[in-house]
Amino acid sequence: MKSKSYLKKLGLRFLVINIVFLTIKLFVEKDPNDSYLNNTTLFYYFSTFVLFMATWEMNDWLITKSKNFTSKNELITNIAIFGITISFVLSLAAIIYYLGIFELQSICQIETDAPWSTFKTDMFRALGLASVFSVFNQFYWVYKDKRSLELSLLELKKEMMTSKYSSLKSQISPHFLFNSLNTLTSLMYEDRDLASDFVTRLASCYRYILDNREEDMVSLDKELQFLDSFIFMMKVRHDGAIYINTDINVKPSTVVIPTLSLQMLVENALKHNYYSKEQPITIDISVRDNRLVVKNNIRKRIDSETSTKLGLANIKKRYAFYTIKDVIIDEENEVFKVSLPLLNKDKINIKDLTVA
Repeated sequence: MKSKSYLKKLGLRFLVINIVFLTIKLFVEKDPNDSYLNNTTLFYYFSTFVLFMATWEMNDWLITKSKNFTSKNELITNIAIFGITISFVLSLAAIIYYLGIFELQSICQIETDAPWSTFKTDMFRALGLASVFSVFNQFYWVYKDKRSLELSLLELKKEMMTSKYSSLKSQISPHFLFNSLNTLTSLMYEDRDLASDFVTRLASCYRYILDNREEDMVSLDKELQFLDSFIFMMKVRHDGAIYINTDINVKPSTVVIPTLSLQMLVENALKHNYYSKEQPITIDISVRDNRLVVKNNIRKRIDSETSTKLGLANIKKRYAFYTIKDVIIDEENEVFKVSLPLLNKDKINIKDLTVA
């Protein structure tokens, strides 16, 4: 696929070079006695082809390499790329024209009474055309990168919308509701006070989901409050089999994370691991180096479905929309750990996080 695209690009550039060369010959250097098949014409044609292709390829190579480095000033980077490209092409042009005009004059048949004047004219022409080609090529890359970024942002927005509705659908699914009502039915006969608390927490979960279904990022404070209700219901359903430890050493109202991401990580731990009163699961939630770390001991279920890891991939894509910081996933020594970057609420406009 890449080779096909490259050949298409070469074909287009070959066409442009021929159009430029013929335009110069027809309108700039009109000579009725000049033949298009003499040695002079062939020399200038091949030198034009070599110089323009060198301009494009060098420019492309430098732009591609510059993408591997973070630059504080894109203008300076583009000026540097332009300068290096022109320096390289002029050096190449000087060698070609010197050989053609002075050393191989008899072969190239360049008839001139002032060879140095011809050399300077050819050099200035090469400078002008190489500059134009280089500038247009850099503008093309800027447009291409901008277009690619716009498409990526649109794709991420679609992902975020899909994530929101998928999370909502997952939380209010009949299966989830059935399990909760089953637990509630049992509690009505065993402990009415606990049943009342259970109903309150269940309503709180649904209220949080509905209130934030259009928000992609929420404060850690809100997410922890929701998680508290969710964990409460899970502990009632699995009495003595789940232990949750939290160590939050930041002000949770000042940082944000993707909506329902914390709940998703806890739910994944419960979904893919075996736990009981005799062998409980322990989930630790802490903040380390401005990252929210969620880890749990691994005891995989024998009948557990193979993880698609779509949830983790979705969280990564949602983070990519706002930051270059990575979501780190680690599994070693029978411990599964996910580290989420905490984003400063003041540096993110929450209103802009709503997808219409």
